[in-house]
Amino acid sequence: MGTRRLLRGHYNLTKTSRKYPNLQWASLPTPPLRERFGGASRIKICTRCLKAGKHLKLKK
Repeated sequence: MGTRRLLRGHYNLTKTSRKYPNLQWASLPTPPLRERFGGASRIKICTRCLKAGKHLKLKK
C-alpha cells in the first residue's frame, strides 16, 4: 500500500479532479479576399465567449 498524495493537509483535503473549459469550434467572419482563396478561418472558443459573440469582435 502506497502513501496518499498530499494536496493540502490531513484535515483540509481537496479533490484531485480537474475541470476543463467547454471549447467549441467557431468560424471567424471572413474578409472578401479570403472567401476566394480558402474560406473561413476557425478557432476554438469557450461557450461563454461564443454566446456573447466575442469571436465576432476579434481584432486582427
